[in-house]
Amino acid sequence: MIVKEELLSKLRRYFDLNLYEVKLWTALLSRGVSTAGELSDIADVPRSRSYDVLESLEKKGFVIMKLGKPIKYIAIPPAEVVDRVRKHMHVVAGEKVKRLETVRGSPLMAELESLHSTGINLVDPSEMSGALRGRTNLHNHLDFLIKEAKKTINICTTEQGFIRKVEGLRGGLEKAKRRGVRVRITAPLTKDNKRMLELVKGIAEVKHNENMDARFVTVDGKDTVFMTMHDKDVHPSYDLGIWVKAPYFTTTIDTLFNQAWNTK
Repeated sequence: MIVKEELLSKLRRYFDLNLYEVKLWTALLSRGVSTAGELSDIADVPRSRSYDVLESLEKKGFVIMKLGKPIKYIAIPPAEVVDRVRKHMHVVAGEKVKRLETVRGSPLMAELESLHSTGINLVDPSEMSGALRGRTNLHNHLDFLIKEAKKTINICTTEQGFIRKVEGLRGGLEKAKRRGVRVRITAPLTKDNKRMLELVKGIAEVKHNENMDARFVTVDGKDTVFMTMHDKDVHPSYDLGIWVKAPYFTTTIDTLFNQAWNTK
């Protein structure tokens, strides 16, 4: 049985399996019921590994070991496997979240903070810059900067960027507003994104802008994150932002923002 590499790759990613596991699982799916030896030959998996791998699949809920001899394995319907894997992932994710929450306020966190503070104090401020690859990383770093904001947050974005910023950063912006931070957003406002205005009402000041076609965020006149490409021209996975902690540069960017903000 020949299974395309693309399918095996997708199965590994979606079901969190290794290569031998997806090979034996797909082989068993094609047979319904089979022995470890037969599956080993079909899937091109060493016989010495087949029993261990099938035992792993059994524990994960992908197969059932049939009673009797020789030992055979029964394939569980894929739809049922999806349900089982989903439930398992929820349980595992919940356990990991609980474990992480216990770190807050613990001696371990104090030790980590101490290490970070010591390291940061040794870094030249001019070296505090970095590349943010992928829109998820971009938004994660923006969320971090927003959490640290004390005075101002200025956001210049695109038509679709306005929707993404409101959907992804609204919670952080709302908390910043409660701390007394002034939040301003300028973007092209159209019939497609004006619905987002209601979601940031009382949180951010928003102005229509069609003259400055740019994507950047500044925080407290110190940090700037600017995107290097138009969001129409790049896939989210390949979006690229540059973060710099540079008051002189950020002040210049804020001047451009203020000019666009005050333009009628």
